[in-house]
Amino acid sequence: MRIALLIVLMVIGFSPAANAERDYPWCVVGGHLGFPGECMYSTREQCLASASGRWNTYCDVNPRVRFKQPPPPRPR
Repeated sequence: MRIALLIVLMVIGFSPAANAERDYPWCVVGGHLGFPGECMYSTREQCLASASGRWNTYCDVNPRVRFKQPPPPRPR
């Protein structure tokens, strides 16, 4: 069963970096999230909804978007 699940995940391209393909403009920052936080929100409202109820978190503009930094190179 585990092998079948692993094969399925490999086929569909499950990757923790899947959200890194695009620089979303809003991040949930603070708490235990580290820098730059969870940057996976298209709107401020989505970000605020996700930050709501979390301890010591807030929404901020994605630093990569703010400073127009190029994305990191893709792993080979």
